[in-house]
Amino acid sequence: MTNKNADSYIWLEDIQGSRSIGWVNQQNAAATELLTARPEFEPSRQKTLELLNSQDKIPYFSRAGDFVYNLWTDQHNQRGLWRRTTIAEYQKPQPVWEKVLDIDALGKTEQESWTWAGANCFAPQYQRCLVFLSRGGSDAIVVREFDLVAKKFITDGFSLPEAKSYLAWKNENTLYVATDFGTGSMTKSGYPRIIKEWRRGTPLNAATTMFEVPESDVRAYPWVSHADSDQRILFVRCIDFFHDEVFILQDSQQIKVNKPRDADFSPFSQNVTLGLRSDWQIAGRKYQAGSLLLANYDNYSSYATGQQEFEVLFTPTVTTSLINFNFTRDHVILNILDNVKSRLIEKRISGNPPRAESERSIDIPENGTIYIDGLFDPNLPNDPLADRYIINYKDFLTPDSLMLGQVGSDDRQLLKQLPQRFDSKGMKVEQFFAVSKDGTNVPYFVVSPPEVQSDGSNPTLLYGYGGYQVSMQPWYSGSWGNNWLNKGGVVVVANIRGGGEYGPAWHQAAIKANKQNSYDDFIAIAEDIITSQITTPRRLGIMGGSNGGLLVGATFVQRPELFNAVVCQVPLLDMARYHQLLAGNSWMAEYGDPDQPTDWDYLSRYSPYHNVKKGVKYPLVFFNTSTKDDRVHPAHARKMVAKMQEQGHQVLYFENIEGGHGGAADNE
Repeated sequence: MTNKNADSYIWLEDIQGSRSIGWVNQQNAAATELLTARPEFEPSRQKTLELLNSQDKIPYFSRAGDFVYNLWTDQHNQRGLWRRTTIAEYQKPQPVWEKVLDIDALGKTEQESWTWAGANCFAPQYQRCLVFLSRGGSDAIVVREFDLVAKKFITDGFSLPEAKSYLAWKNENTLYVATDFGTGSMTKSGYPRIIKEWRRGTPLNAATTMFEVPESDVRAYPWVSHADSDQRILFVRCIDFFHDEVFILQDSQQIKVNKPRDADFSPFSQNVTLGLRSDWQIAGRKYQAGSLLLANYDNYSSYATGQQEFEVLFTPTVTTSLINFNFTRDHVILNILDNVKSRLIEKRISGNPPRAESERSIDIPENGTIYIDGLFDPNLPNDPLADRYIINYKDFLTPDSLMLGQVGSDDRQLLKQLPQRFDSKGMKVEQFFAVSKDGTNVPYFVVSPPEVQSDGSNPTLLYGYGGYQVSMQPWYSGSWGNNWLNKGGVVVVANIRGGGEYGPAWHQAAIKANKQNSYDDFIAIAEDIITSQITTPRRLGIMGGSNGGLLVGATFVQRPELFNAVVCQVPLLDMARYHQLLAGNSWMAEYGDPDQPTDWDYLSRYSPYHNVKKGVKYPLVFFNTSTKDDRVHPAHARKMVAKMQEQGHQVLYFENIEGGHGGAADNE
């Protein structure tokens, strides 16, 4: 039950070039004027659209039974075509896809700005799905039941109006639902606090309440597994962004799982893993923060009370952290970061209690970003893909390669590969370390065009995030390559504290009262690349979105002389009221509570909105947000722009009427 940060996934997708960021909409008057004045922007915009709409993209997929599903976007399918094929067909150079649902056609028919928000299909039959649709890219979704055999919506099927909802199938005719049930059913963060059991053919208001959490919690959600013919039902209480309690529904009783509140409890098949964010001591044995533990699901209580010892699948070191992991039928694949460079370890799991019998390093390039995904479906007997898994590799100069791996072997089948989107000949990638204000060594990557000179003449873009234990790893982007690197620009990616590059401790070193460490790290990197004459303040720009928007907002206000341009995307900026706006209440575990004097004391020192001043020369800032962003309120950017204009500063501003927190509803 990993408490994944949805905020991180949007921005990881964006910086990898799957969405167009920063391009202004010509319908906006100020933007039209800017584009008219600078017509040289248009070729870059068109080139970016060409890349985003290209037919030779990798069709990433998710598996459901015998099919793999993909959402395809191009110039003809701006909002997406949900389609499927078999894994055997997918392995062909030009697979034949079967259309399942056309989101563009649906939106046109219903006169709605629908965007795809995912689907939850009932296992193991995979004949019915709950389809999630979002208006304009917002986090709130409309839910409709869909027949995968007839490929159409079920007229009298399950459906929910627009809300931030979570659902799980109990059986074909029963759902567990957490949604907006009316007055008092949502938390202060704007998420559901009540889980109900809803039977087919009955009205939602007749559903039976199963689980509730306090209004001060972030949310509650259900989780159900039907693996190995055993149904497992969990209700999760998310207390804040990093702490939860898990309850197992067993014989009509809710049994609380004995675990640290900040540990991730993740069942899979007959076993369960526990990812630790803090040290945990049981019966005289200490398990280290950042470790991954393995136990048998049915006997978990004996582990949590010290009667049995957990199998330790991973223990961090000074330079390593676990970025993610996936299971096959008999193995676990560990994706480990070592000084922000990925490597893979394969371990064979067997027995009850489960134990790691053997391990080996998987031979794969270690200088880029590796994503792994298990294909094993424990719902399917004799699953032919039980020992197969997916690997995606990329780095700053190497396009994505999607490969089919086999446990016990380093031989891999190349399934799909992006072509080179830009000429990288002569370019280089280097890793350096800056010394932050408190003496901490902070890594960063520098991607340089050919024949870069160490004379401070290089236009340089410094990108960062620094929050929620999200790691900034290498990515490949045709738009960044063509529009920046090929034009002589240098890209610098900061691995500052607040991220997950070195595990939980790296994150916890920059939350709440220590949040300034993120900004000090970012500033230290800027100073380091200036000292080494990669660039100068006049040629240095910074960019970040969401928490990264707060990052660049705080740093340009604190050190305006270091930068000459700022791109501040869907940002947090008013740290006095962030917890009262939309989902902001859920982020207090990261930033603190502004209503508490001790917390406001440190928040007030870096809150960009409260520290921007009249009479100071700031770099030119481009703020962009979305009217449809129901996660970080557009009021943050609106108020900051208004205040800076009032103080006499020149700013650029664009608010897309669609797009949600991702900033764009489609490629255009």
